[in-house]
Amino acid sequence: MKKVTGIGGVFFKCKDPKKMTEWYKNNLGLNTNPWGGATFEWFEGTDSTKKGTTQWQPFPEATKYFEPSTQDFMINYRVENLEELVEQLKKNGVTIVDTIQTVDFGKFIHILDAEGNKVELWEPKD
Repeated sequence: MKKVTGIGGVFFKCKDPKKMTEWYKNNLGLNTNPWGGATFEWFEGTDSTKKGTTQWQPFPEATKYFEPSTQDFMINYRVENLEELVEQLKKNGVTIVDTIQTVDFGKFIHILDAEGNKVELWEPKD
């Protein structure tokens, strides 16, 4: 079973997300959206007709979204078959932070890695 298929996003805390977004837009040319994030499109190597995306997103320094981790970042991994993966992770004793959430662009769940870093798993609806 294929598990992680790519990086779905990179999220980090900062003192001023709007200022950070503008800096990256002005200095590195990120094409940001109204929420301050940027979407990078790419095509899968195994199927060059299948497009994927990776998100880049600054968060407010005081965000609680990364909790219970105390780190200033969170990585989002694209996965296949999230339900099956979650069952396997539970059998492996992995800490599952919440339940699977389904939104317009896919399914999400959060887990903790071996050092307590919060990890977001995303099964995209491409």
